[in-house]
Amino acid sequence: MGFTSIIKLFMPKDRVFYTLFEEVAVILTEMANIFSQAITEADESKRISLLKSLEDLEHKNDDVTHRIYVELGKNFITPFDREDIHSLATSLDDIADYIWGAAKKITNYSIATDDKITASFVVVITKSVAALNKAVRELRNMKDLRAITESCVIINSLENEGDDLLDKAMMELFGSQIDPIELIKRKDLYEILEIVTDKCEDAANVIESIIVKYS
Repeated sequence: MGFTSIIKLFMPKDRVFYTLFEEVAVILTEMANIFSQAITEADESKRISLLKSLEDLEHKNDDVTHRIYVELGKNFITPFDREDIHSLATSLDDIADYIWGAAKKITNYSIATDDKITASFVVVITKSVAALNKAVRELRNMKDLRAITESCVIINSLENEGDDLLDKAMMELFGSQIDPIELIKRKDLYEILEIVTDKCEDAANVIESIIVKYS
């Protein structure tokens, strides 16, 4: 057995969870950035290609999430409550699922993405995922609890913006003379984009629960 292998035997097994959660955070950040890039892409074929590329990232995220569940079953010692690990993994996975779900809506139903509401939602989602990425990375050492708390506060505030955006979107849609089929398409898209902000808040709430218990 090599020296590196011996060292690994004595390394805390629970540290793997931080690495896996950080992997998920990176994937979510990439998904949010690609989704944002796709929404502003004028060339339709490039936009569709970008949106479809999110499927591979969603599958990659599923794989990492599965590894978290496997490690949860294997490891007796965990860095925080097993229930919190499971809840955080699930809520982060939901974000990836719904971003990909929004991308599928756009591509499957040929929804135009050049409206201000969609653009505003993308800004909110990108900021939320960036704040979540920061919070997840700070979990490893929990040295900067203020940074974690501030990130969670930002995510909660952005979720409120998402709620307001959906209300505004519904009023504009049903107060317009838009084609009924187009109305349904946009309504479905706006609702799924708002759910993404909800899922970011769910993850932030789990993180807040963790730092309250272990700070």
